[in-house]
Amino acid sequence: MFLLGKQLLSLMAGTAGSPKYIHQLRRVHGLSDKEREVLEAVEKKFAFRSNEYYLSLIDWEDPDDPIRRIVVPTPEELEHWGTLDASEEIDYTIAPGLQHKYDQTAVLLLSDQCGGFCRFCFRKRLFMEKSREVVLDISSDVAYIREHPEITNVLLTGGDPLFISTKKLTGVIGTLREIDHVRIIRIGSKIPAYNPYRIINDPALLDMIRTYSTAERRIYVMTQFNHPREITSVAREGLDLLQKAGAILANQTPIIRGINDDPAVLAELLRELSFIGVPPYYIFQCRPTLGNHHFAVPVEEAYRIIEEAKKNCSGLAKRPAFVMSHKTGKIAIVGLDDEYVYFRYHQAADYDSIGKFMVYRRNPKALWFDHYQDPVREMKVTYC
Repeated sequence: MFLLGKQLLSLMAGTAGSPKYIHQLRRVHGLSDKEREVLEAVEKKFAFRSNEYYLSLIDWEDPDDPIRRIVVPTPEELEHWGTLDASEEIDYTIAPGLQHKYDQTAVLLLSDQCGGFCRFCFRKRLFMEKSREVVLDISSDVAYIREHPEITNVLLTGGDPLFISTKKLTGVIGTLREIDHVRIIRIGSKIPAYNPYRIINDPALLDMIRTYSTAERRIYVMTQFNHPREITSVAREGLDLLQKAGAILANQTPIIRGINDDPAVLAELLRELSFIGVPPYYIFQCRPTLGNHHFAVPVEEAYRIIEEAKKNCSGLAKRPAFVMSHKTGKIAIVGLDDEYVYFRYHQAADYDSIGKFMVYRRNPKALWFDHYQDPVREMKVTYC
């Protein structure tokens, strides 16, 4: 059953209104002893983290509860499928903590922790490997960004940048704001869904956004709401505070089996996000990351689900591009017919490939771009 209202407030008593983090399955009260025993091997391989607030959203009487599926391990994660670096980010890593794949965008990995560990996370390697990709001293990374004027966007990610202290985050953003050509700073975060109290209880965070999100240089908070039940009244309060402080909000989510692969559920998510001013930005194909096979929806099925969901959305809610974050770029799935599937490079590591249109024969079992055979046709976009 759900723990809401007074029950949840009671759980958080003594923590100044902030939910307690839970790092071990044995402390998750909704699980039976037998379930904990079954999941022991999964927990040893793939770390677990959540908190009292987020766990309170789970209906423990429903074994297929979508919120449970987001954050609680399952034995299927031990299936040997996929790799730990499905998009081969290592090839675009300039220095520890810094990636530069697309001309205009640099990525800074500031944290190897999150408000919760999504079971389908494509960077779960950060939570399980001794070699760390995040960096504490970003001075060399900032120097690289300063020396590359084509970089107009910097994405702060990890892990979750809102899991680190506001003081440290303010230092990073203040430093980036000293670089004239960096016009947009993006904060990629699931904290608004996992722990909105992080926003509500920290006036300094909101002050920082007021200071550095200006009329000419905005801070974007890229949220990750995967299911409409995550959009609680508390989450809406946190989002509203971010908006009033000057942040621009947008949402991105993968399409995940058992969570949002129902057109009615996905439509509800997209619609609700549009109602509260958090426009949908990307819907991602689930990456072939180790342990993620049971989450993956075939590409063509996912396309049909998304298009069916959009039928029940206004234009503001049906804007997200459906893309695969492939090692070569963001590949948009733009259409199907009885024989072919149509792709386009929405973004590409090779600048000349941006916009390239590709036609492949249908493969209903394909879970990733690499599962398609040779293209029937490729067309480079030309401009007059």
